[in-house]
Amino acid sequence: MANVIAVIWDFDKTLIRGYMQTPIFKKYKIDESAFWREVNSLPDYYKQEQGVQVNKDTVYLNHLIKYVKDGKLKGLSNKALKEFGHEQDFYPGVVELIRNMQKHLEDSAEGKNYSEYNIRVENYIVSTGIKKVIEGTELSSYVAGIWGCELIDAKVDGNDQISEVGYTIDNTTKTRALFEINKGIPQNPDIDVNAKMSEQSRRVKFKHMIYIADGPSDVPAFSVINKFGGATFAVYPKGDERAFKQVEKLREDGRINMYAEADYTEGTTAYMWITNKVREFADQIYNEERNKLEESVSVAPKHII
Repeated sequence: MANVIAVIWDFDKTLIRGYMQTPIFKKYKIDESAFWREVNSLPDYYKQEQGVQVNKDTVYLNHLIKYVKDGKLKGLSNKALKEFGHEQDFYPGVVELIRNMQKHLEDSAEGKNYSEYNIRVENYIVSTGIKKVIEGTELSSYVAGIWGCELIDAKVDGNDQISEVGYTIDNTTKTRALFEINKGIPQNPDIDVNAKMSEQSRRVKFKHMIYIADGPSDVPAFSVINKFGGATFAVYPKGDERAFKQVEKLREDGRINMYAEADYTEGTTAYMWITNKVREFADQIYNEERNKLEESVSVAPKHII
């Protein structure tokens, strides 16, 4: 068991304004609203026309590939997707918060206590969006793991472009990512997430996880974190009354502990809640370690003492 606090972030509408695909549509002069309307109509279309059920969270990937094959997104490859990571519109302060979170912990009044037991913070991103886009952002250097959907390239006229879905993660399977963090799979990929593992062998306790997202689609992940005693937090865009009502309903229903406007600059509610929760968990770990030490000394044979 490592003394790790895991801060786990959704991506779209949590770390960035809107959706990560926005710069793609802008470059190719595609009507973003029309694309998402088409995507939202697909589940009913396939059910009525073919009697086939599709995953509402990830069917957009198929539609994206169709746009590529139809020539509307000609040449869109994994390399291009990663480059679009440079154009993401992050909320204020979030990059700085993630980059400096460990330093905030070390520089706090109790920092020496935390260092004594190697208590540290790790950030993770778990998204139903495209992993390559996230990997292309400046945040990729500051996170310990990224989960997202992956696409497969094929050669078309000698050039790469996305042609198949390789891996998907939806709002339910996000919970699998939480268990992978819990077991330490990002650091030890050979571990089987379904294999039995003792609590002592798990790398990150659920009660030391903080999950941050933007709305009802993340209820499965919120539920897992809440069940095991972790912390849950939601954000909404400034002035968006509809989004505000959504997160307020989540709070009323006990799905989240707290919410705030999506502004992570120092002094804001989001900044203070997250950094204080990290220190709270650090205090818990420190006290647990101190108690273990005291217990080991109390039961040691007198001749050893």
